Amino acid sequence: MSRVDDLMARRAKLLGPNVSTFYEEPVDLVKGSGVWVWDADGNKYLDCYNNVPHVGHCHPRVVEAICKQASLLNTHTRYPHAGILDYVERLTDTFDGNLTTAIMTCTGSEANDIALRMAEAITGKRGIIATDHTYHGNTTVVAALSATNRPATGDASNVRQVPAPDSYRPQGGTGGMAHAHAFAASIQAAIDDLEASGIGFSAVIFCPAFLNEGFPTLEKGWLDPAMEVVRKAGGLFIADEVQPCFGRNGEAFWGHQRIGIQPDIVTMGKPMGNGHPVAGVATSPEIMATFRKSFRYFNTFGGNPVSCAAAMAVLDVIRDEGLQDNARVVGSYARAGLTKLAQKYDWIGDVRGYGLFFGAELVTDKATKAPATKYATQVANEMRRRGVLMNKLGIHYNTLKIRPPMPFSKENADFMLSTLDGVLHDLGPAHE
Repeated sequence: MSRVDDLMARRAKLLGPNVSTFYEEPVDLVKGSGVWVWDADGNKYLDCYNNVPHVGHCHPRVVEAICKQASLLNTHTRYPHAGILDYVERLTDTFDGNLTTAIMTCTGSEANDIALRMAEAITGKRGIIATDHTYHGNTTVVAALSATNRPATGDASNVRQVPAPDSYRPQGGTGGMAHAHAFAASIQAAIDDLEASGIGFSAVIFCPAFLNEGFPTLEKGWLDPAMEVVRKAGGLFIADEVQPCFGRNGEAFWGHQRIGIQPDIVTMGKPMGNGHPVAGVATSPEIMATFRKSFRYFNTFGGNPVSCAAAMAVLDVIRDEGLQDNARVVGSYARAGLTKLAQKYDWIGDVRGYGLFFGAELVTDKATKAPATKYATQVANEMRRRGVLMNKLGIHYNTLKIRPPMPFSKENADFMLSTLDGVLHDLGPAHE
């Protein structure tokens, strides 16, 4: 039995069945540095998918910050500590408007759970609207937001889903602002249904870049009609920034800034501590005060000194290494390379993305835009075999999702593109 086979057998025995892994042949990773990872056999892979090590695997400044604080003190968060205060000041300085307070948590699931409670505290209502192809976390309440990962238990009667934005196949058949108004109309219908049901409308929760939905091309102002409907109904906007945050989109520090909207609540997680379990919720003093009076909330580990040291180091590295600008420049370069491949291969139907989250939608026919879902799986697995890690997602699970650590360079992009060129050539046209 190989080492990987042994690991998979032990996982099933010790962790239970159906614990997901990436790829048909799971990768037994043992080391990482920058944008590269290595498996137990010494094989080297270019990581084009993992957004958790935001500033690069094992960045020395983040490692040093964690080790230094861990060797000094790490304790219960009921003891006042300057680390969390210094970090929240630094974090909230990156926002516009009055998002000047924050709660630190350990996971994005916790952050979104708090955000929903904040919305209920402010509005006195429970109705939540999300898209029909999203994911916001694992708690019982938050998992109910997802139509694709909804658990068998729990009450989702307060949740309404609206069609996910799709710039390649826009709702109503026309893109641009016509698509935006169609999206807003679907939100209005969901609001009306929640109000008629007696549940009432509290908030919408969206990733401002709609990454799980396949990161559609949406220009600045696209969400304005939707936000007008939400505000008119007295609802809040929760921006789930777990994926487009901390400069990844290249154009702005946050996804909501790029698309030009001001949220009431912002949630964040995964890349915040470069792999250390750090997450958080930012909001206005008014919403925070109402939440604190309405709910007794406490988190033993959220915002502990070591976590805050890791998160502060991430902010330092993003600034000092110019990683937001790198995301803009290299992301544009990589998308241009994908566009050239789309001219070469008819089964690339659309290329899109912002900064260092981008990809290509694979189809069997450009005229009909028929999704090539199985083919996308084949491509991702063959890329893994040739030393490049990426994956797929989107409404039809046929969009290659490329989301590397932020130090990703043009040279890295060239290697990824040349490998993808070879894979597409060798696999040939997409058939389902």
